[in-house]
Amino acid sequence: MNGVHDMGGMHGFGKVEPEPDEPVFHAPWEGRVLAMNRAMGYLGLWSIDISRFSRETLPPHVYLASSYYRKWTLGLENLCLQFGLVGEDELAAGRALHPAKPVKRTLTPADVPKTLSRGSFERPPPAPAKFKPGDRVRTRNINPPGHTRLPRYARGHAGAIEHIRGCHVFPDAVAAGKGEDPQWLYTVVFDARELWGEFADPALKVSIEAWEPYLEAIP
Repeated sequence: MNGVHDMGGMHGFGKVEPEPDEPVFHAPWEGRVLAMNRAMGYLGLWSIDISRFSRETLPPHVYLASSYYRKWTLGLENLCLQFGLVGEDELAAGRALHPAKPVKRTLTPADVPKTLSRGSFERPPPAPAKFKPGDRVRTRNINPPGHTRLPRYARGHAGAIEHIRGCHVFPDAVAAGKGEDPQWLYTVVFDARELWGEFADPALKVSIEAWEPYLEAIP
């Protein structure tokens, strides 16, 4: 979707300033938010792409004013509301007010290590790959209302296939509730001036991971 989260190539936000010796968490509550997201994800009600979309759909003024883990907190609240795990009155009260909704599985201490690893998203291909390394392609100029992994700055631009990364779950389909719809995944490399014009560094190249439905062949 075209949301404020898709900030690549945008002006006005300043340069990225890495924090020297940055800690994993800046406050204890951030660690708890990460743990809650892992634990709730274990229920199997939503995927990583659905959870990303829940953060992308935060109102722009909320998104820009929120820290990284604040976004995670709000996204998890939205998911719990969406899947009927809590009510708005319970979030406001900060405690349970209604009987818990039955779920297929819950997290036990023995299951905790499973939440720290991520399963494979690679799937058997439904058809041969359309492109090979060296092929010239153009990204489609899509503007979907739902989740997509094609960044806005790369849409409608010409690049070259650098690598084939296998066939994987298609995030756009999963986040929309349309199943895994496995698609071939490629690394596509662009010249910086193709993306940002004459003021870009001519020596700079940018690579993105792009699923096959994002790409069109250049004759």
